[in-house]
Amino acid sequence: MIRNNFSTALRSITKNKGFSFLNIVGLALGISCALLILLWVQDELRVDQFHANGDELYQVYQRNYYDGKVEGAYHTQGLLAQELKKNIPEIEYASGMEYVAAPGTASTFSVDDNVNKMMGFFVGADFLNMFSYPVLQGDKQSALTMPNAIAISRKMADLFFGSTENAIGKTIRFENKGDLQVTAVFENLPVHASQQFDFLRGWGDFISENAWVHNWGNTSPSTFVQLRADADRQHVAAKIKDFIYHYTDKNEGFRTELALQPYGERYLHSNFKDGYITGGRIEYVRLFSWVAAFVLLIACINFMNLATARSAKRAKEIGLRKTIGASRFSLITQFYMEAFLLTACALLVGLILAFGFLPVFNQFTGKALALPLSASGFWLSVFALLITVGMVAGSYPALYLSSMRPIHVLKNNLRLGGVVLLRKGLVVFQFTLSVMLILGMMVIYRQLSFIQTTHIGYDRENLVYIPIEGDLVKNYQTFKTEAENHPGILSVSKMRNSPTVIEHHTGSINWQGKDPNLMVSFADAVVGYDFAETLQLQLKEGRDFSKAFGADSAAYLLNETAVERMGFQSAIGQTVDWGNRPGKIIGILRDFHFNSFHQAIEPLIIRLDENWTWGTILVRTKAGSTKDAIATLERLCKALNPKTPFTFQFSDLEFSKLYKSEEIVGKLSYYFALFAILISCLGLFGLAAFTAEQRTKEVGIRKVLGASVGSVVSLLSQDFVKLVLVAIVIACPIAWWTMNNWLAGFAYRIDIEWWMFAAAGLAAVAIALLTVSFQAIKAAVVNPVDSLRDE
Repeated sequence: MIRNNFSTALRSITKNKGFSFLNIVGLALGISCALLILLWVQDELRVDQFHANGDELYQVYQRNYYDGKVEGAYHTQGLLAQELKKNIPEIEYASGMEYVAAPGTASTFSVDDNVNKMMGFFVGADFLNMFSYPVLQGDKQSALTMPNAIAISRKMADLFFGSTENAIGKTIRFENKGDLQVTAVFENLPVHASQQFDFLRGWGDFISENAWVHNWGNTSPSTFVQLRADADRQHVAAKIKDFIYHYTDKNEGFRTELALQPYGERYLHSNFKDGYITGGRIEYVRLFSWVAAFVLLIACINFMNLATARSAKRAKEIGLRKTIGASRFSLITQFYMEAFLLTACALLVGLILAFGFLPVFNQFTGKALALPLSASGFWLSVFALLITVGMVAGSYPALYLSSMRPIHVLKNNLRLGGVVLLRKGLVVFQFTLSVMLILGMMVIYRQLSFIQTTHIGYDRENLVYIPIEGDLVKNYQTFKTEAENHPGILSVSKMRNSPTVIEHHTGSINWQGKDPNLMVSFADAVVGYDFAETLQLQLKEGRDFSKAFGADSAAYLLNETAVERMGFQSAIGQTVDWGNRPGKIIGILRDFHFNSFHQAIEPLIIRLDENWTWGTILVRTKAGSTKDAIATLERLCKALNPKTPFTFQFSDLEFSKLYKSEEIVGKLSYYFALFAILISCLGLFGLAAFTAEQRTKEVGIRKVLGASVGSVVSLLSQDFVKLVLVAIVIACPIAWWTMNNWLAGFAYRIDIEWWMFAAAGLAAVAIALLTVSFQAIKAAVVNPVDSLRDE
């Protein structure tokens, strides 16, 4: 019986090649899209889930209350970790974490003539006890307790010493400034670690190199803790809430609370709203989980629509079969066999398409995904998909048509009004999802375009970043003088970190007339001469730091937001005290963005220090001369810093890294919206072909009575256009609500305007018309004689 049903199903599929092709291709595209998205979603969910102590690991963040608002941030005090461990018994381990160089900047290491750049962090002595980064050589308990100690990865050990065994106890030159001793070698980090690094240095070195950490008003590092297995998180959170007031005085106008976030949640949940963690990348994971479901659902709707569209033809077949004795069970089995066979073909094609698309998909998502063909769970999911789609797609012909009485079918008394209504409802639902995807794609594209084209307060074009490292620390002045003599280089300056991201904050700012209950958290920067000129910042008042004024070493620049928070009517010449370092305000900079558009511009204070030993050299090149300027900079670096490889970054590229997630989401939205539309169009094409076939004689009669080709095309198209218009009406408010919530994560955002809905609607109608018109025109130009000829 199974063999007979299989043969019959195969004949039915091959007999209706056009419908079978549309079914298989549409469903295969849906399966491949959904599979790629779900691989990406699964990979995102696996990040930071490999730590053995994951249930006890937490990141400390702070919640600041001031001016009637609440803000949250991950940057904490430099001494917080060690004091938490010392005073909170439930905390078993604690560690701070801070970049060794500017964020995203590698450090230079050398052993003899072997010179390479590596990325790393300062961490506490407990770090390797807390996180599951296996230590291959050395003692993880004491590896980072000694001064000038360094723990390195297997990759770094192999690169510099040939093996992990040879590395222990050896010295390695850091930034050509001093030697560090290798005390441990850890395994290369897994790809699912959110923070990638090649080496770790001890927290004692960080404290000795940065005196500011002793001031509890300054924040920058991250702080992580591991609770005892029997500790209650809520109890610990209550104990640390006001912890910093053991070390600093309370202020009625500014209050800081500490809170805990499970470390495993940090990668996906990192956005703050009103001081609380509300979302982050998890929003994209949820969004694309829905997109995967929508695309697959659109494909399944195609499958069901084409099955119901052919139901009238299959009805007579069923009537004849039942007349000659076929049982209802045999008919149900037959129709399900056809559905499963089509679904199996679509699954096979979908897997092949997913495998073919995967390299391109990995390229623009920055991942290394692979189909888990060896995993039994994967094949169980594929089998479940086969059963689900086959059961849903085959349910109507199998259950409804098999129940019809032969006498009604053979006398043409068949009533399919409910089927037509179902088919129309499915088309509306399908295009509702498609229009939502089109609108989402447009809003994401417009927001990313807004970010890329909005002037951020300084000119990102023709601005180059060079890390301050090696001999450039002592040779900076020579580098600056010689570089500025080149005609393609307009100016040179320097700063701690970079203008793209300023993470360091301080609350230790005082000024004359300050309300004693007012506390303001300032982002702070340390820069060299010609800073404003090099960035091409706009001065609202005053001037930039200049060698012509010897007192500028005790002077400050503020941005407009800082002046507003301080309440100055006339800020120039006012005295500001930064951590017992009084100085005059010499310039007011117009606000510029020094973080992503997700964050509002914060108060910023800037001081001069030409002797700062790390950070970034800023070089403004002349438009059109960048290539020659880079060559000059490379020659200078090789002459003044010969033991360090020359590296640089363009400011606009560094800026774009802030929105890497959004750019990936934009690309995914674009491509999957196109796939959703294509799948919808395949179904619409099939339905249009079926409709034209059903109304062949009607078209012939109309043409005999004088109807034009245009009127016939309009007749055959208008029903589909009406369905698309209904879909647009339903989709617009849902899409507006969804995308408005997404845009709420940006402090600076576009407005969702009426023309976006109009454009999406027109696009949907145009796509539907183009899809349907082919079949409508084909039917309209047929000779009426052929249309009316009896079969």
